[in-house]
Amino acid sequence: MLRFHHFVKLSSSVFPFKPSTIPLTSLSVSTSIPKTTTFAIRSQMTSFSSSSSSKLLFRQLFEKESCTYTYLLADSSHPDKPALLIDPVDRTVDRDLSLIQELGLKLVYALNTHVHADHVTGTGLIKSKVPSVKSVISKASGATADLFVEPGDKVQFGDLFLEVRATPGHTLGCVTYVTGDASDQPQPRMAFTGDTLLIRGCGRTDFQGGSSEQLYKSVHSQIFTLPKDTFIYPAHDYKGFSVSTVGEEIQYNPRLTKDEDTFKNIMANLNLSYPKMIDVAVPANLVCGVQSKV
Repeated sequence: MLRFHHFVKLSSSVFPFKPSTIPLTSLSVSTSIPKTTTFAIRSQMTSFSSSSSSKLLFRQLFEKESCTYTYLLADSSHPDKPALLIDPVDRTVDRDLSLIQELGLKLVYALNTHVHADHVTGTGLIKSKVPSVKSVISKASGATADLFVEPGDKVQFGDLFLEVRATPGHTLGCVTYVTGDASDQPQPRMAFTGDTLLIRGCGRTDFQGGSSEQLYKSVHSQIFTLPKDTFIYPAHDYKGFSVSTVGEEIQYNPRLTKDEDTFKNIMANLNLSYPKMIDVAVPANLVCGVQSKV
């Protein structure tokens, strides 16, 4: 189990920053953004035992075409109410920004867990509407972004932070973002696992540098070593589930409860169809979702 003791040292492809921290300043969403009712908004569905949880504002959002979850997190106790989005989708950017405006938050970061193949990320569109927002993705992804994270980095928003854990296997650049383990951070912890670990499943490993061996090791070393009450929030769900826990997945995940050889055999025989959006989504997502640059 990795332990992270240092604040993030980020490289930037656009803006220079001090290496010891990520700045918190950002403009609030001040433009008039049309509200949409097409897509579901799922409120916080978890309870926390720590008093520090009162700092965290959390929303789980859903995009129905690709069955993608986007997550909004903010430090509501901080004067600036800094916020971040994890895995935004281009189709639901207006919805997300409208919600952020309604809640009086300042969007600082738009993070991706990996280069998605089933939808176009909303980070580029968000930056066009709120230029102060910084896009974030792993350095290993090979994608364009303002900021690149590596294993052990911390993404700070107000007095809260997310740890970065490398969880490749679905793609080479997959990461999992985990809320902090310090006493002043929300408890139980929350892990945003992207496509690496799904509820009672996992992401496919047959494209984008995927590896079933690597995914198995990633989950067992970086996610299953978290406390068993840690909430699992994946990037997708196709069966109506919204949240799980590490303990549940250790016990009930039909693929990852198997030994490694059995798991690799399962993944090698899924016979999945070619992803219908991959030829559009991957090139766009390599350039922050800005399709005019593809």
